[in-house]
Amino acid sequence: MRQLRDIVFDQKPLTLPPTATVKEACQAMRDRRAGSVLVAEADGTLVGIFTGRDAVCRVLAVGADATATRLLDVMTANPATLSPSETAIDALRLMWDKGFRHVPLLKAGKIIGVVSRGDFQGFEHSRHEHERELWEHMR
Repeated sequence: MRQLRDIVFDQKPLTLPPTATVKEACQAMRDRRAGSVLVAEADGTLVGIFTGRDAVCRVLAVGADATATRLLDVMTANPATLSPSETAIDALRLMWDKGFRHVPLLKAGKIIGVVSRGDFQGFEHSRHEHERELWEHMR
């Protein structure tokens, strides 16, 4: 089973400060072909995550101005994180259980990267689905 460090090897995660606007974040996600932005303080401390889904649900759908809305106001603060030594299945479990698609990876408080559901291979998804089916039958 792959460890998350193997998936994000040499990744340069997209990070922006909490004061960046939603428009800046969306442009950066488009340019980097990323589905999320890790929101970090100047010292690199992770304070939140902002995703394409957040842009739709928390900004566009409510008629907020993307050029004036700061990430601080619409990000998910203090997101769940994993260590790069954990496995792909650990990440898939967390994503399934909590209902999100992106998980930041931290090592000793330092941002290492971010994984999303699309980063995992077919056999990892299959194993997770099999595991979920077993749990359903045990209930």
